[in-house]
Amino acid sequence: MAAAGGSPSIVEYFGGEDGYRCGYCKNETGNLSHGMWAHSMTVQDYQDLIDRGWRRSGKYVYKPIMNQTCCPQYTIRCQALRFQPSKSHKKVLKKMLKFISKGDVSKVVSEEEPMDSHIEDAVACDFAYKSESHVSQSELTLLSVDRTEGVESEDKDAGETREEVNVQKVESCSLQICADKDTPVLGEPSRSAKMVHSPPKPGKGADLSKPPCRKAKDIRKERKLQKLLQNQMCASEGSPLQADQLLLLQNSKSKANQPKTIEDFVFVSLPDDAPHKLEVRLVPASFEDPQFKSSFNQSATLFAKYQMAIHKDTPSECGETEFTRFLCDSPLEAENAPTGPECGYGSFHQQYWLDGKIIAVGVIDILPYCVSSVYLYYDPDYSFLSLGVYSALREIAFTRQLHEKSPDLCFYYMGFYIHSCPKMRYKSQYRPSDLLCPETYIWTPIEQCLPLLERSKYCRFNQDLEAVDEGRVTELGRVKILHKRTMMSYSVYKKRRKGPSDEASVQQYASLVGQTCSERMLLFRS
Repeated sequence: MAAAGGSPSIVEYFGGEDGYRCGYCKNETGNLSHGMWAHSMTVQDYQDLIDRGWRRSGKYVYKPIMNQTCCPQYTIRCQALRFQPSKSHKKVLKKMLKFISKGDVSKVVSEEEPMDSHIEDAVACDFAYKSESHVSQSELTLLSVDRTEGVESEDKDAGETREEVNVQKVESCSLQICADKDTPVLGEPSRSAKMVHSPPKPGKGADLSKPPCRKAKDIRKERKLQKLLQNQMCASEGSPLQADQLLLLQNSKSKANQPKTIEDFVFVSLPDDAPHKLEVRLVPASFEDPQFKSSFNQSATLFAKYQMAIHKDTPSECGETEFTRFLCDSPLEAENAPTGPECGYGSFHQQYWLDGKIIAVGVIDILPYCVSSVYLYYDPDYSFLSLGVYSALREIAFTRQLHEKSPDLCFYYMGFYIHSCPKMRYKSQYRPSDLLCPETYIWTPIEQCLPLLERSKYCRFNQDLEAVDEGRVTELGRVKILHKRTMMSYSVYKKRRKGPSDEASVQQYASLVGQTCSERMLLFRS
């Protein structure tokens, strides 16, 4: 639902475009997707769209045609509250900590995960500009909506009452996010909220109701402590020190068995003489924000350096214009809610400042139920710090931090999981995680999905064969249309339209975005 008094989402649907080059298998025309240009979008609408397999690249929002595209891309989310770092994750965290606190430089790069944890999004930007909208902003800008109900004369004979909303003409404004939008009225929680396991208390990290995995080393240590305890009890029976010794040994045992969280590595006190200083700043992706504006040139230069070194772009492919369209322009309208995070919802750049300069930027969307990772770029000179993995772990920790103020926000969306591309399988190591069923849009634990993907690159994860898409379109006439600056239902627009019918296109659009979004978002029709 759009923010109270705010403007609704406005989209322009392009349908299934011609095939593009696949960045994974290198098929020249195998990458197939549906796409639409989002002129503006509420965070709730985008949350609901990504829960149906959509994803944005700049203002272009696309959905892979899963049963036809050469490399199916499944939406993946990590249950941030229950996440425990793996051994390789801890190595990366320790490596950064040693570098900052002691200046230690380890040139050994982890082979278990690629450096760039968001590599697939570089492919997405290739087709985003080919489908850019050419509709003038004056036809689309909706900053105030006058809601009135009226009955069209041609509909009176049929006895049908139609709702119309006349959109007041306003001056064109900046396309950037405004930070002072009205408080949003969020819709019902998406299905993503149904799979939340009993959430731990704020700041506790993993689910403490489940026993941690025990290592052989810890078991041996516990046995040794028990033996020591028995010897102490025999040697000093009746001694006043017995209770203190028991408490000391029990505390030692509990600490040995308690696994370390991301926070244990990240939020630690550093020595005063630490050779380096790392600061992570959250900056709204808006040229109206002073911090974003002042750091733009440095950030854009870093993006170009990264793209040319890692993705082999030419300078013309990663200039300031491309950087702005791909990672600065966002359709998301900034929103603030009483129970939302203090920074608000919307698109942000999470900047990693090392000793006064930016060495990495994580582009993220903060949505009602998740932090969604958009892209990461970093200084190749600091590849030895495994910044792709490190930033992903920091974003998981950030999600848990936001959860303390916003209980519904508890997932970390990692973009797409591509099982058919071996180098993209590393995302499955962020456990526990779920994949989205491409047919019923139900979240399924990844452990259940992997055996199916080994047999077929396209899978329906929901094993209930009678289950259907609960959000499917049932009433096409209720789809909202923006036509000649007027918002109306499709049933009204259909009667007014001149020329060939576009019902097939509208039906396809509605089936992909679902009934709820189709009744909230405005589909632009010329």
